[in-house]
Amino acid sequence: MSTELKSKLQARLNRIYKNDILADSVACDLVRLCQKFSETRQAKEPRKQRWDEQDVILITYGNSIQAPGEVPFRTLANFLREHLADTLNSVHLLPFFPYSSDDGFSVIDYRQVHPEWGSWEDVAHIAEKFDLMADLVVNHCSRESLWFSDYVANVEPYSDFFIEADPSQDLSQVTRPRNTPLLTPVHTHRGVRHVWATFSEDQIDLNYGNPKVLLEMMAIVLFYIEQGSRFIRLDAIAYLWKQIGTNCIHLDETHEFVKLMRDITDAVAPEVVLITETNVPVVENLSYFGDSDEAHMVYQFGLPPLVLHALNRGKADFLSDWVLSIPPLPKDCTYLNFTASHDGIGVRPVEGILPEREVQELIDCMHKFGGFVSMKANSDGSQSPYEINIALFDACMGTRRGPDHFQVDRFLCSQAIMLAMQGIPAVYIHSLTASPNDLAHVEQTGRTRSINRRIWNKPELDELLNKPGSPQREVFDRLREMIAIRRRQPAFHPSARQQVIKINSDVFILKRTSEDKGQVIYAICNVTDRQLELPLAALGFLVKDMTDLLTDTVQQCDALSLAPYQTMWLSTYPK
Repeated sequence: MSTELKSKLQARLNRIYKNDILADSVACDLVRLCQKFSETRQAKEPRKQRWDEQDVILITYGNSIQAPGEVPFRTLANFLREHLADTLNSVHLLPFFPYSSDDGFSVIDYRQVHPEWGSWEDVAHIAEKFDLMADLVVNHCSRESLWFSDYVANVEPYSDFFIEADPSQDLSQVTRPRNTPLLTPVHTHRGVRHVWATFSEDQIDLNYGNPKVLLEMMAIVLFYIEQGSRFIRLDAIAYLWKQIGTNCIHLDETHEFVKLMRDITDAVAPEVVLITETNVPVVENLSYFGDSDEAHMVYQFGLPPLVLHALNRGKADFLSDWVLSIPPLPKDCTYLNFTASHDGIGVRPVEGILPEREVQELIDCMHKFGGFVSMKANSDGSQSPYEINIALFDACMGTRRGPDHFQVDRFLCSQAIMLAMQGIPAVYIHSLTASPNDLAHVEQTGRTRSINRRIWNKPELDELLNKPGSPQREVFDRLREMIAIRRRQPAFHPSARQQVIKINSDVFILKRTSEDKGQVIYAICNVTDRQLELPLAALGFLVKDMTDLLTDTVQQCDALSLAPYQTMWLSTYPK
């Protein structure tokens, strides 16, 4: 393995550093790292398939639910085992390391667990029952980290761990996801230096032009795998490599870095799944599949804004056309589908898909529902919307005409669409718990993203989940049931074929087909607040007597009646 792996890694590294001697040296270091990992690691029993219809991921912070006198990880573990052990099989633990800002995405120490949240033993306890997704915050670290402290003190090797730039240089081409200054001044032992900070002055970008940074990050990835991680999420990976005179996003060196990580994990931990997080327009996002040699999964970033737009406007045209345009999946690749996460609802992914007027009308409506919008800086000095900050449950409180009484049904329709899509679904904990906007959290932190990062007090949450008639209980019970039904359907395998059927703008129809198991499912979603009567003439694609999996009833299919925001999963055989 060593000779073949070294040759592959050396070729990748040479494309990154354009230096044969350096590439050979770093490849040798990486091979030694892999050998040490293989000698000490207790490998997990391999799965028969990398993924299947059973895979459903919960997205949560380690402290999203807290109970008096208990560390949050233990509270979370108990909640997962009590309520979700039969509902999903994987948990994305958002960054759980010591941090200084951005709710974990400004990492102080990559190898430690936040001491107030628990320990590595607590993480292992969760990983015993659920497959674990860990974040590699790959682009930057906290200015309070020891790495940055040693940079300031000019201590090797950290004196070259960060990127310095002259503020008089023309950096206007650099793509910005934020409207904060790109460079931040720092007082060091060598005088004032201006360091690259893509996201905030507390999140200092790492210098991958220094191979020691690359080696350190690869060692951290293997450490996360040793701790039980099956999924590795590469946060903000698109901005990894910087080259002045370019836009510094999606550069070839960045793609080679991901492929290098894929080479390593394929060699020493082939069950591991790499996921790239790139909140960018669709074509750019899909580039991270490479030639089936890069990420195993990419986030379906177009899905959240397009689903919300369809339900807010009562028209599925843009959503249907977008799904129709999604290219076939490369071999051994799939999508991660989601409608909500710790971040806002990105609007960059719908550039060129939704007209600007439609985007602005959606933003205006979300403002009325209590939301905010985060802006990004453009190269011409202007600003434009980057993401909508709002809890998805409250984003579904009405349509462009205003709030109504369909909030729960509209919200569940959004989840039914996401669960039917080709790929692996990821459900945010605040979707499961129908969490409303947390404006008090926004006021406390001063960050609009906190609106969708509620920290539940467990006794309060338990009361709501047990209270008949509460929206939290209704969503929690119905969404868990929907997920459980989904996990039993071979036609919802991530690789099962997907086809969009367009009959009118009132419905979104997705056909999923399992060739080997012979199951076909038609997911038919009413995206309007009206009762729909679909005649036989519009339903010629259906066969007679199909089972609606969600209600366990047989539908004659000579006509269908759909209540506002109702979804049917019509199957060729019972659930």
